Amino acid sequence: MSILHASNIEKQFTEGRGESVAVLKGIDFSVERGEIVSLEGPSGSGKTTFLSILGCILTPTSGSVVVDGVHVEAKKLNEIRKRSLGFVFQQFNLFPSLTALENVEYALNVKGMRGSDARVEAQRVIDAVGLGDRQAFLPRDLSGGQKQRVAIARALAGSAPILLADEPTANLDSVVGTQVLEMFRDLAKKENRALVIVTHDPKVRAVADRVVRIHDGRLAA
Repeated sequence: MSILHASNIEKQFTEGRGESVAVLKGIDFSVERGEIVSLEGPSGSGKTTFLSILGCILTPTSGSVVVDGVHVEAKKLNEIRKRSLGFVFQQFNLFPSLTALENVEYALNVKGMRGSDARVEAQRVIDAVGLGDRQAFLPRDLSGGQKQRVAIARALAGSAPILLADEPTANLDSVVGTQVLEMFRDLAKKENRALVIVTHDPKVRAVADRVVRIHDGRLAA
């Protein structure tokens, strides 16, 4: 059974004049454990909206989503995000006053893990992304690639089976972007996690098992 499955997803937004605009138009989608999917499409095609629905940030207007065996309902969004999902954002979203290790540990605190358990898990994932020697650095003292590694460590922390990434290489140069993608691939395969990457970056295809394109709110053939 797929670790993440979306069926007949539609999403409409209401514009200023009260007019309804259809952003997603009947999307069926699934991901298996250990699979890396590159989700591509032009700006405005609905990629980020769809990722937000998969990540239980938005709810669809109609259709259903099953995350790690749990049918998504509005009242369950926060619980499912904490238990089953890890996010990597384009802008890193690190706390500037916290060290690399503390940024990861804080993410675990939000998920309900505290004390020595959180510190040990944060240390494990910081080491896994190759930042053991930078764990005490503040974000201002890290390069763009290192900040993205902290963001990835934060997503990995707590062993969420599904990782969702929104343009994770957009703020990185070509060399660092390739390194980050290779790390994504190695960690996803080693830890058997599903990974969905929304991207405009053609380099993502080199690490993806499958490429899915969205155009005008539908999956392209």
